[in-house]
Amino acid sequence: MLDIRQVGREAVANARGNVAILFALCLPVIVGGAGFGVETTYWYYKRLALQAAADAAAYSAALEKRSGGNTTEVRAVVDHEITDNGFNPAVITVQVNPATVSGGGSVQVILTDSAKRFFTGMFISQDPVFTARATATYNSAASACILALSPTANKAADFSGSSSVTLDGCSVMSNSNKSDAVNIWGSSLLTTTCVIAVGGVANSGGLTMSQCTTPVTNAPSVADPFSDVPAPTPSGACLNQNANNETISPGRYCSGLSLKNNVTMSPGVYYIESSSGFDVNANANVIGTGVTIYLSGSAHVSINGNATVNLQAPTSGTYSGVLFFGDRASTGLNKFNGTAASKLTGAIYFANQDIQYNGNFSGLNGCTQVVGSTIAWTGNTTVAVDCTAYGMRTLPVLTVVRLTA
Repeated sequence: MLDIRQVGREAVANARGNVAILFALCLPVIVGGAGFGVETTYWYYKRLALQAAADAAAYSAALEKRSGGNTTEVRAVVDHEITDNGFNPAVITVQVNPATVSGGGSVQVILTDSAKRFFTGMFISQDPVFTARATATYNSAASACILALSPTANKAADFSGSSSVTLDGCSVMSNSNKSDAVNIWGSSLLTTTCVIAVGGVANSGGLTMSQCTTPVTNAPSVADPFSDVPAPTPSGACLNQNANNETISPGRYCSGLSLKNNVTMSPGVYYIESSSGFDVNANANVIGTGVTIYLSGSAHVSINGNATVNLQAPTSGTYSGVLFFGDRASTGLNKFNGTAASKLTGAIYFANQDIQYNGNFSGLNGCTQVVGSTIAWTGNTTVAVDCTAYGMRTLPVLTVVRLTA
């Protein structure tokens, strides 16, 4: 007689045996899948780490190249970044390829490295190889001689008439977003390192650039380079506003300062008040060393075209390199004329005021900087950039280094 219970027990035993067999057969597949998952995840993060190292190396190398580093120095920076990111430069292929772009260059770093095989070693005969590529661009037009700060003015930096301006080793920069933020027109000639604008550049004149193949447009704006310089505070009694064939002292000129004939300005800060401003009359001969002239409120500069003016800013102290300094809360026009024998050595700085530079002169060894809301230039002159000997600071522009790939 058939024992149903016995049959049931045998069936259950057989089922358990089948499950055990199936599990034993599937276990390599399960373990293999898990192994593949863990190992490919490891490869993925190894690839990310390699790309991060390439990005860091390219960015740092571009900074080094932009600052003037040679190929050996650039490669040393790359090796340092790779090491800091946990890779060994000795076993990694690195290609540093500077390439010219308008106003600067680029550095490309290519890293190649392999990953270890674990479980996949049963199926793959060679270690997987990963490649990471990073390119960083930089700008080499590092400083400006002429900087227009207005963000919205048409022709913020304007070169017109028959002017001929040579900027030796420095650039023209405009913060204006207009299409003619820098305007070179008529028979004017401008020779410079680069012309750079937040907006556009209009050139119907003679523009020659030594570093940029084309003007740099849509550039980031530049901060006021003298924003950290404090305005002087007036003190003492009001001094005589008229100077004629004499030596004058720094101090407070409450009714302006008018210079005639031969005037020597002693070193120090001249605080000019009143709408009469700082006036240099026709045929005057004005000299002074270590001088800073501050224009307060509605006071502005007016230098006659027949005057000869030789003034030099201090080379140290709070106002090192600053020759003219306009009230930041004031607007208006400042006119700089003078004979070819004139020299204004230092920065002409009017953050929110307009500057009209009509003179055929610059400073000692070309050391003049012009920073204003807008700048209209019609004179013929040469301006230089390396003026640290005269206490002047550089005016940085285009300091951007970007990862592009």
